[in-house]
Amino acid sequence: MLKVIQSPAKYIQGPDALYHIGKYTKPLGERALIIADKFVMDLAGSIVKDSMTQYEVNGHFEQFHGECTHKEIDRLVEIAKQQAALVIIGVGGGKTLDTAKAVAYKCQLPVVISPTIASTDAPTSALSVIYTELGAFDSYLFYPKNPDIVVMDTNVIASAPPRLLVAGMGDALATYFEARACSRAQKQTMAGGKTTLAALALAELCYHTLLEDGYKAKLAVSRSVCTTAVENIIEANTFLSGIGFESAGLAAAHAIHNGFTALEECHAMYHGEKVAFGTLVQLVLENSPLEEIEEVLDFCVQVGLPVTLEELGVHATGDELNEKIMAVAELSCAEGETIYNMPFDVDSDKVFAAIMAADQLGREWLY
Repeated sequence: MLKVIQSPAKYIQGPDALYHIGKYTKPLGERALIIADKFVMDLAGSIVKDSMTQYEVNGHFEQFHGECTHKEIDRLVEIAKQQAALVIIGVGGGKTLDTAKAVAYKCQLPVVISPTIASTDAPTSALSVIYTELGAFDSYLFYPKNPDIVVMDTNVIASAPPRLLVAGMGDALATYFEARACSRAQKQTMAGGKTTLAALALAELCYHTLLEDGYKAKLAVSRSVCTTAVENIIEANTFLSGIGFESAGLAAAHAIHNGFTALEECHAMYHGEKVAFGTLVQLVLENSPLEEIEEVLDFCVQVGLPVTLEELGVHATGDELNEKIMAVAELSCAEGETIYNMPFDVDSDKVFAAIMAADQLGREWLY
């Protein structure tokens, strides 16, 4: 099997980066369809519009209706054709960005992605998550290439609620441990090949950056300011973790996240919050050294990521708890799940035991 690494063609990050989006868009095309929801239009629409005007790009704004569905994608594809757009720009949260990627792919146009939060590592990736009209998961769309440009305005991101940045840290926390497992198992990554040394190194750098700057960044964004630590965490959450998960591999942590979607009481938790607990479960599955587990526990508690089932919203006890956690374990081990990228055999009984043990580790650490 060949080794493969993939990434956006260009990644731009810094304070007021959005003021320069017209400059970076122009080489891709002078007519842009700009997709954003109402909140983001009010927050940053004038900045984007002024930048387009300054760099002589004709920008047509279209409001995103809130859900990345086939119907919404098709609606925006028709508008892109009517406007004779030469480039698609998505500004906002994950669903807006996933929709922009899909529209660009269907129109065979370049795409510029500008997240206003750093709560997951999805912006740099060559995929979208598609939902039904009722908001339930429908499918993944995989693309032949990553976004052409990713623009991260760190002032905008630092002004978002702190919990979103912390959730991004939870998603990024899994990156190194999943990459390490996938690499050891010599399994294929989402990039379509084995893990490269470069992708594994970025995944490891992601982890060390979280440990070094995560808590400092959380404190800074709680005051809506952008410091060097915030800059470093935004890069870790988005670029380092984005390349890491896609080109170095996913394993148990994300599969366990998917398992927890079976529990209605966990639906209020962000993706990265569930992934963080999934990371602890993966470390238990691997029987990782206690020192490593305690390092992860300490980080999670320090920044405010869940380390117990109770913190995830699961308050059941006894037989009811056992039933719920077995349902999580079974869904984590569904056919085709990334848990089978672990370098040893995994089944639902092992996952059930690891979840229970991780919960007890978290309880002991907290109390």
